[in-house]
Amino acid sequence: MTYRRMIYSAMLFAMVLMGSRAAGQGEVQFDVWFEDGTLRMDYYRMGNSHWQRTEPVRFARKATGWSGSRTVLLDPIDNGDYRVVVEDSVSGLPLYSRCYSSLFGEYVATAQGRDSVARFEEVVLLPYPRRAVYVCLQRRDADGRFFNSSRTLYSPIGRSLHQGSRVAMRPQLLLGSGEVASKMDVAIVAEGYGKADSTKLQHDLQHFAAHVVEREPFASRRADINVWGVAAMGAESGISDPCNGVEVASALGSSYCTFGNDRYLMATHLFRLHDLLDSTPADHIIIMANSPTYGGGAIYNFYAMSAVQTMSGWILPHELGHSIGGLADEYVDDDLTYSELYDRTREPLAPNLTTLVDFARKWQQMLPPDTPIPTPPQQGLERRETGALGVYEGGGYVARGVYRPTTQCMMRNYARFCPVCTKRLHEVIDCYAR
Repeated sequence: MTYRRMIYSAMLFAMVLMGSRAAGQGEVQFDVWFEDGTLRMDYYRMGNSHWQRTEPVRFARKATGWSGSRTVLLDPIDNGDYRVVVEDSVSGLPLYSRCYSSLFGEYVATAQGRDSVARFEEVVLLPYPRRAVYVCLQRRDADGRFFNSSRTLYSPIGRSLHQGSRVAMRPQLLLGSGEVASKMDVAIVAEGYGKADSTKLQHDLQHFAAHVVEREPFASRRADINVWGVAAMGAESGISDPCNGVEVASALGSSYCTFGNDRYLMATHLFRLHDLLDSTPADHIIIMANSPTYGGGAIYNFYAMSAVQTMSGWILPHELGHSIGGLADEYVDDDLTYSELYDRTREPLAPNLTTLVDFARKWQQMLPPDTPIPTPPQQGLERRETGALGVYEGGGYVARGVYRPTTQCMMRNYARFCPVCTKRLHEVIDCYAR
């Protein structure tokens, strides 16, 4: 062995040893393993309810540094259908992880998704590694445990990378201090704005930024949140609505009537979305849709979407409950086009629903003594009041067998966030702001 190789091996051993100690304590030292950059991985997820697979498309380095936490690199929150894990290629140590869900995960619960094969764009953002790593895309098995669905080697040495995007938009700091390393950075991307909408677009960005921190618990955490705006302009105004015969060639492929639900508003062009955000810090993404028609949607650690209309100030925090907190809908919907999303023999991953299979893992410790389980619903509450904490039947779109924490909540009927939902949102913000 040459002297140079001996020195390299000693340095490598020291890095692994330092990483091992940190990982054993539930922490990874950012500066040991990563540099101030963001690695983007584009891939397709395809299949149906019987099978699925992921197909890597490209790696790219964003024009921004790393906007996520540098102290909480291993995800402490067990939620979402999927997880990305970055492993050291030599020792196998987990260096970074993040749980998330996707539109594909909802597709397979529809009647079409049972047998028809579809392909969806997905993107994960990772701190930029100093040396070779494996990027593991994982999904849950029937028992809820993660396993690798793909494992791709990435080395920053000698690799030709796409360096940013020509369509990237310069971001506007709408709210906050700009100190991305210790803030939760929320990026608002305009969708469905034509060349004649420039004044309206700027007005809407300001209003949406205010909506982000308008409701609790976001209001009390305003100092921990940056809001950025990306003023993308398209050739046409408006948003597609296939249920009503409206087709608009928008940049992100946004559309009402997702999976047959007339008010479910989602976007499918994820690669284009992240191209637009190449120069923007983006821990969480909001797509602001230029439409007066009621609608929205969101998926955990994926994006949130809301139409610009009279209810936006309530739609947006509800959708942020999904995309930031991993909170579930608590209302009942007999017309939903999904098959049942919750297995009654297991606890839902979302913190604000329970099947009472293992209620001790949920909000049992938060309940006042002698609270009846299940809890009779309260009557006569004010429109925005949650009511007393308990275990109320009805949630997750079904009337029986699934329970929620309060009679009313932001995740049910645009009341205030209940204590259980509030607790989770604080936990997530803490991951970015410490």
